[in-house]
Amino acid sequence: MKKILQAIFFFSLIIAQDWGGQSGGFLRMGMTARSLAMGGGFTAELDQSFSTFHNPAWAAFLVDRHLGSSYTNLTMDRRLAATSFAMPIPPTAGIGVAWVFAGVNNIQGRYSTGMRSSEMQTGENALMITFAQRVVPWISVGANFKLLKYDLPVTESDQLSGSGIGFDIGILIKTGKYNILGIMIQDLSSNYQWDTNEVFTQGGPYKDEFPTIFKIGSRFNNKGLVIVGDIGVITDHENYTGLLPRIGIEYGFLDQYLFRGGYGNGRMAFGAGYEYGLFKTGDSHIDYAFSMDWVSQTAHTISYAFNF
Repeated sequence: MKKILQAIFFFSLIIAQDWGGQSGGFLRMGMTARSLAMGGGFTAELDQSFSTFHNPAWAAFLVDRHLGSSYTNLTMDRRLAATSFAMPIPPTAGIGVAWVFAGVNNIQGRYSTGMRSSEMQTGENALMITFAQRVVPWISVGANFKLLKYDLPVTESDQLSGSGIGFDIGILIKTGKYNILGIMIQDLSSNYQWDTNEVFTQGGPYKDEFPTIFKIGSRFNNKGLVIVGDIGVITDHENYTGLLPRIGIEYGFLDQYLFRGGYGNGRMAFGAGYEYGLFKTGDSHIDYAFSMDWVSQTAHTISYAFNF
């Protein structure tokens, strides 16, 4: 068993190197402190800080309105931030809206002579709109519609922008009071459309496709111990390119303090959370995660969630 786990770990590192640099990577890094600390395998788990990111079908099972935000500080002046809101629409539906931003600042520009010019920055943005519907009391289907934009500086005065749309489709099946099965297709037809005619002499339209990931996952809850995990099949829309296994664990202490660990997306992580009452019992959550990838690049993530 130990050798099998070592083989899965090594294989997933190789895959992470291959697909991590493809377009849309900021939507595959992991978004909130709780999910990152538990490996990101949240296809069947509700993330209080971003209810619809890992599976849009969760919107149809919400009872309260969920407001969340998250910020990740990475190496090399990179940053990742998200804000989301989701709410139920009685009796059987749910909606959500969210904004995700990833960027790099302090990029030192230089003239052709090598002299320094101004500092520049680059950023990717995704606006996500969610709708979900319960088809029977224990099954829901949902979708994320994404508006995507990438601003890439070329020189101090010229900037190249790509834009596009994308979709996620998710299904949730409640197999028991605490056990759930989740299925999701991430980044179905997501892409950036580029037009470089205004920047380069011989430019032209170009489409940059995101890899599509087909995921299935589950979660188990017993006496404060939560185990989540999923496995994804990565494709380039035509060919299979690899597997993405993710697993995590969470243990609750005194119903308020939460300790977590996991592996996924080529990163090892651990973290902690605190649940408290701002206006009513358990309506607020604050979480922290520390993660490190295969080349020892680290990230610190903090998230806040409020249910009302």
